[in-house]
Amino acid sequence: MDGITRRRALGLGGAAVVGGAGTLAAADGAEAAGGWKRLVVVTANIGRKNPGQRERAIRDVRHAVRIDGRLTKPLVGWQEIGEGDGDNREPRWINQYFGTAYRNIFEYDDSAHRVPMSIPRAYDILDRRETFVHGGKAGVSPHRVITEAVLARADDPKVRFVFVNTHYVAGAFNGKQDSYEAWRDDMWRRHFRKHRDDVLGHWRARGFPVIWTGDVNRSPMPLLLPNYEKRAFRRGIDQIGWVPGTNGTQLRLRWTKTVPMYVDGHDARVAVMQVRRA
Repeated sequence: MDGITRRRALGLGGAAVVGGAGTLAAADGAEAAGGWKRLVVVTANIGRKNPGQRERAIRDVRHAVRIDGRLTKPLVGWQEIGEGDGDNREPRWINQYFGTAYRNIFEYDDSAHRVPMSIPRAYDILDRRETFVHGGKAGVSPHRVITEAVLARADDPKVRFVFVNTHYVAGAFNGKQDSYEAWRDDMWRRHFRKHRDDVLGHWRARGFPVIWTGDVNRSPMPLLLPNYEKRAFRRGIDQIGWVPGTNGTQLRLRWTKTVPMYVDGHDARVAVMQVRRA
């Protein structure tokens, strides 16, 4: 399909895939109306099963969405960066392909390097922190943390929200029994509580809306805040969720897509959202 117009894209429900992988033509007429600004969010687990495809996967995440023929700059939460390969190439590839248009954070952090973020320069980073979840267990799981960044639009600093990224323990609630099953389940529940109370609850109490990405290793995953939270995808372990705040910044979802990764059983998942100051 070539040359889909905005009018035609609206007739197709707001989005249509055209051409090769990672190209999207979309009628996002509200980009200019009502103060809404486009915000593309990606969750991307690089995985371990096919390391020869890692560079391609990182590059394809950078090229995840084109709208009206233009490459967008997604906000990315990464998982499994530098986990188990030992060659330290993944952080370098992230910096190579995301480059000067981005601030890449946590990718060399001693504790949080497995779950870094790529933040486009359309957003200023006002603060960052990491929340420790558990210390892991040798031969079973690495330690887990939750990374957090307070962001403000550079062109409208009152538009502020928190971006969160994480990776839950693997193997919990998967129906398979081993000698560490109880530990896995306990650590998953601990992670859920930390995510809900110490991260979402912490920032919402300060008025911030929160967008989170992560590999939650459970499908379906219960809502963290059932009265408030929304998810971009109903099922699957790679998730994007968000909750409203009270600081006047509003979020809404427009559409979703996936980007093949070819590295593991994960595809990158994309939420094309909008943000504005009410």
